[in-house]
Amino acid sequence: MDASASGVPPAFEHLILPHLDAAYGLARWLLRDPHDAEDAVQEACLRAYQAMDRFRGSEGKPWLLTIVRNVCYSQLRKIRQEPAAAPFDDEAHATGYDPAEANAAAWQEFTSDFLRRALERLPPQHREIIVLHELEGLSYRQIGSIAEIPLGTVMSRLARARARLQTELKNLTAEEAHRGL
Repeated sequence: MDASASGVPPAFEHLILPHLDAAYGLARWLLRDPHDAEDAVQEACLRAYQAMDRFRGSEGKPWLLTIVRNVCYSQLRKIRQEPAAAPFDDEAHATGYDPAEANAAAWQEFTSDFLRRALERLPPQHREIIVLHELEGLSYRQIGSIAEIPLGTVMSRLARARARLQTELKNLTAEEAHRGL
């Protein structure tokens, strides 16, 4: 393979590097820890780079996400424990002086946090399918290729994942109401 000026082969640069954000997003949702996700993406990129001569497809995103998924599930099998929640970030949660803007920001933060908490309650297979379809915008066929499952299974698993997410959102709502929040 010829290397570009950056030292990265052009095929790798063109097929893989544009999808690093999607790879990190999937790893972050599966592993629930930003540092573990970074490590998983780095490992996946190394594997993709080493296997670039064997790549026969035309789309790098599904191929990279397949590798990321495999790395993440390998890590989950190794640790077999729930990772700690992300630490509170004062800068990310700061609000401005405008009360209306502060209220809107607080509502957005609340709903985002609420959805994140509900997603984190899902088993990895359900989190994965929602992230790949709803957040990454992948087709059923691409998801089937990544998860190595038939198209019908993708559709049924996505339906079950959405139903479970809805249940978790209702459970969180009830828990918050019970606490008086």
